Amino acid sequence: MNIHEYQAKKLLHFFGVKVTRGSKASSPEEARLKAKEIGSENWVVKAQVHAGGRGKAGGIKFAKSLDEVFEKSEKMLGMTLKTHQTVGAGKIVRKLYIQEAIDIEREYYLGIVLDRRHEMPVIMASTAGCMDIETVAAETPEKIIKVGVDPITGLKGYHLRKLGYGLKLTNAEMKEFNKIMIPLFEAYQKTDASLIEINPLVLKPDGEFIALDAKLNFDDNALFRHPEIAAMRDEAEEDAAELEAGKYGLSYVKLDGNVGCIVNGAGLAMSTMDIIKLEGGEPANFLDVGGNASAETVARGFELILRDKNVKAILVNIFGGIVRCDRIANGILEAKRQIDVQVPVIVRLDGTNAVEAGEILKQANIRQILIAADLQDGAKKAVQSAEGVSA
Repeated sequence: MNIHEYQAKKLLHFFGVKVTRGSKASSPEEARLKAKEIGSENWVVKAQVHAGGRGKAGGIKFAKSLDEVFEKSEKMLGMTLKTHQTVGAGKIVRKLYIQEAIDIEREYYLGIVLDRRHEMPVIMASTAGCMDIETVAAETPEKIIKVGVDPITGLKGYHLRKLGYGLKLTNAEMKEFNKIMIPLFEAYQKTDASLIEINPLVLKPDGEFIALDAKLNFDDNALFRHPEIAAMRDEAEEDAAELEAGKYGLSYVKLDGNVGCIVNGAGLAMSTMDIIKLEGGEPANFLDVGGNASAETVARGFELILRDKNVKAILVNIFGGIVRCDRIANGILEAKRQIDVQVPVIVRLDGTNAVEAGEILKQANIRQILIAADLQDGAKKAVQSAEGVSA
């Protein structure tokens, strides 16, 4: 789960991380009032959307007067922000964060993320603040310092020293840096965060470090332990189809391709998308129906996928282990009865009751449903069908 910058800063402040003064605003009038309350001479008006790259897309503006705060807030609210992290048409700006503008001596990048391969959090720091960390990693990887922290031993002094020396901080600066790093790591652990990112972390002329920006993501599976964080969820920022899918126990993520996918198991779903790309196609979604799929959930999966007008074919790839293939076959037919399925449906079934499932589909004698011999054959037929080639 993602939260907005204003929420992230409030949470980090609770743990003792120094953040800029600021307030949320939902109207130009409220923005002017909040700016006045902050009491600065200069302010920054920041769009609150779940996406990075806001500055380049026009979602961050400086204001030198209360009238400017009003004017820039008025222009920003309601605009559609398109960044490298938004999908499709972009995100509508419904909220703003009005923060004080501060003098900056230097800028840094600081983040904590889970390293799944080494099974521990890794702290990443760089002198390339205010840049996309992906760009830095690709073009100047030597500028990124990585420090793994064993969750059993926790954050230690040698971790902090390695970060400080890597950033070329003076002894005095390292002491100030530690005042940010220690509570930041505590926040990461105690909130079950999957990502904390401060970009930029800035050093002020007086030698103090402060978080100019903040991004927090959380492990959905741990939210039951944090109702106060779960309450921060902004469903308006999430894809409506993904939210609805969750209500039916489906894992759905919309993509930009034209081949819809219905698969059981996350690993198999990823492999299915890989082989679609190998055959020259583009997957339109990730959809895992899970191990307890029923005819109804499969039908719901079809309904969600077909809301995407870019979908020109659907590949159903089911390996019957926990879920039975005949149940999936009945789900496909149920979807056909409930929904106006106008695109070709290519079905690859293997495992428990696969033979019975094949017979169910053959006896239905529906021209749009094509049976695949194996996964590669299914992917090939799906890509051809999406391109309008007879499979």
